Amino acid sequence: MSNDFSHLSVLLNESIEALAIKPDGIYVDATFGRGGHSRQILAKLSANGRLLAFDRDPQAIEASKALADDPRFEIVHEPFSTMEQVLAEKDLLGKVDGVLMDLGVSSPQLDDAERGFSFMRNGPLDMRMDPTRGISAADWLARADEQDITQVIKEFGEEKFGKRIAYAICQQRLEKPVSTTLELAELVDKAVPVKDKFKHPATRTFQGIRIYINSELDEIRTGLKGALAGLASGGRLAVISFHSLEDRLVKRFMREQSRGKQVPIGLPLTEAELNASKAMSLIGKAIKPSNVEIEQNVRARSSVLRVAEKL
Repeated sequence: MSNDFSHLSVLLNESIEALAIKPDGIYVDATFGRGGHSRQILAKLSANGRLLAFDRDPQAIEASKALADDPRFEIVHEPFSTMEQVLAEKDLLGKVDGVLMDLGVSSPQLDDAERGFSFMRNGPLDMRMDPTRGISAADWLARADEQDITQVIKEFGEEKFGKRIAYAICQQRLEKPVSTTLELAELVDKAVPVKDKFKHPATRTFQGIRIYINSELDEIRTGLKGALAGLASGGRLAVISFHSLEDRLVKRFMREQSRGKQVPIGLPLTEAELNASKAMSLIGKAIKPSNVEIEQNVRARSSVLRVAEKL
């Protein structure tokens, strides 16, 4: 299968700058994709630097072979939720100088009709970031209870017509299960009574099912904890999110780690004792793409970069 799908790394310069890369440092690219961020990190590392990448997509692992001759680079075919375990196995816990996470689905995944992520291209309704593991979206929709489908579309897709859409899916599968992306997109289009002129009617439904199939929010929660465990003092965590559910998780995690343990008002603790429970400090404000970047890559429009440093 071809890997020749266009890909522009979102917030590339901003995220690399946010890592404040040390030439001899140890870095983690938690979402290799097609290697745009990894190549920029490697360009700033000396011969003594080290970059460990993660990706659960076999096509991303295949694309990483272009860097196989670089002794500073290593990739792990696992989701970034395994980061803490992998770093422990490599004796790197507490030694990493920077972790970069570029969340969500990548442009190559969206552009490849065979992956089933996009309602703009007809293909098998798969949606798995690693097609060799787990259950496809089509198989899940063929088996799941109507109530479960409703909850997934409403909670993860933030779609207010989730119940109508789930009912339509269940009615359709009495005759023939939904098996392709365009079948699902057309079904959703008919089921949604009020259209958003700025979004395709199937946008939220596809997002919700994809997030559920890949356990994306649980992956983020676990991955953020793993990144914190892996970072050395002064190490940076830079996370690019693409929708509100992701960004809320990242924002909440960084805020909680920067506030430290919450104690009752009036408890006799010194400033040093209060600060001792803080794990991170926030670096600047949330960064969004420039108008120029959005013009070059419309998929960047919803992205946001947040940065924190381990104390």
